[in-house]
Amino acid sequence: MGLNSTWDNSARANVNVPPLTEAFNYTETPMRGVNLGGWLILEPFITPSFFEIYNLSQGIVDEYTLSAHLGDNAKDTFEKHYMSFITEQTFSDIRDAGLDHVRIPYPYWAIENLEGDPYVEKVSWRYLLRAIEWARKYGLRVNVDLHSVPGNANGWNHSGHQGQVLWLNGTMGEYYGNLTLGYHERLAAFFAQERYKNLVTLYGLVNEPNMMVLDSVTVINWTSNAYDIVREKGYEGYIVFGDGFRGAASWAGVFNQSRYPGMVLDMHQYMIFNQDLIAQSHSAKINFACQSWVNDMQISTNPVTGHGPTIVGEWSQADTDCLRYLNNVGVGTRWEGTFNVSDPSAQVLTPSCPGGTNCSCDLANATPENYDDAYKEFLLMSAESQMTAFESNGGWGFMYWTWKTETAEATQWSYERGMSAGIMPQLAYNRTYNCTIGATPDFVALGLMETY
Repeated sequence: MGLNSTWDNSARANVNVPPLTEAFNYTETPMRGVNLGGWLILEPFITPSFFEIYNLSQGIVDEYTLSAHLGDNAKDTFEKHYMSFITEQTFSDIRDAGLDHVRIPYPYWAIENLEGDPYVEKVSWRYLLRAIEWARKYGLRVNVDLHSVPGNANGWNHSGHQGQVLWLNGTMGEYYGNLTLGYHERLAAFFAQERYKNLVTLYGLVNEPNMMVLDSVTVINWTSNAYDIVREKGYEGYIVFGDGFRGAASWAGVFNQSRYPGMVLDMHQYMIFNQDLIAQSHSAKINFACQSWVNDMQISTNPVTGHGPTIVGEWSQADTDCLRYLNNVGVGTRWEGTFNVSDPSAQVLTPSCPGGTNCSCDLANATPENYDDAYKEFLLMSAESQMTAFESNGGWGFMYWTWKTETAEATQWSYERGMSAGIMPQLAYNRTYNCTIGATPDFVALGLMETY
């Protein structure tokens, strides 16, 4: 698969978007997509079965430590996951959900390992190419996303190795940055091939560079170099860079479209990693999406006040950080006030649910058949309000995080499970709530506790 000299680009995801034979006009038609998270890079909260069998004292908290522990058994273990977690049926189901894009996170070890790396190298590359061909079959356009880079750009477990941020940082930072540029020379030349035009329409440079830690000027200069390399190697689609958690207004004039045509800003919008947002009422969270995130899109899509072309490459309908392993293996929650991490400035040891009392995760972590009806109404409205916000003011649309999770307790992070539970629209383009002024109900009056 992927070696055939001919291919068929006649498919279209749905009647709202063009077939793959035609270009997708993002300024007129917002993308509606989903991520394939937890597949080619493990995330403990998406696939807890890989981590729950170990004692915390063993230190198995990410793909790096798991791979090192498995040793010679790692390849068989991971390949069984690659071949079963995401299949051709996945792409058919994504299309049938009214979605039209998939963002596929993949790691640098899909290309090669660095010296001393325990990862299973090169195997996931075959599955990435297989996924792209399945996307073609169902008319879905693809955002290839280099989700993990050498040295780690953010220190979080979804980059493979939880811990220090060494990419563009410290004594080896320049080395890791140059190594990543070398990968883009190879990757861009590959995805510039004729077979991927109109299919791989978005090319991600690096996922979530943590510019709260990294030097902004250094990251911006690296991004400029990466852009030039990708263009020099012939890739003609859109090139995606992460906002680095700096905020929409900070990108005004940094990468202007005359110098960087086809450069797209990727913002990741989550409420549940901020203790102030998590403490808001249900109604306030919906209003926040309809007001603050609509305002963010207005700022960001205007090249005078922000970057210009903007997508939201990750978001979720989850309104708590209660899910097991979401905040790393062995780490508690902001909701219950047990978020005890090594950085004292980041610790949250006071319950952060609305009101700050009776902050239990039991209800949030229930399976959806046990959800209160009013809570299900809130979750659906929350999802649709965010979809509306990310398409507003010329926004280029969204990709939900993520399509699939192992457990029903993680339904609020799974588009697939959310549809089955009735808390996601059955068609992404056919929605009931659109941030209409005055339409947000008083959920307390509907019988929904704010601590639910």
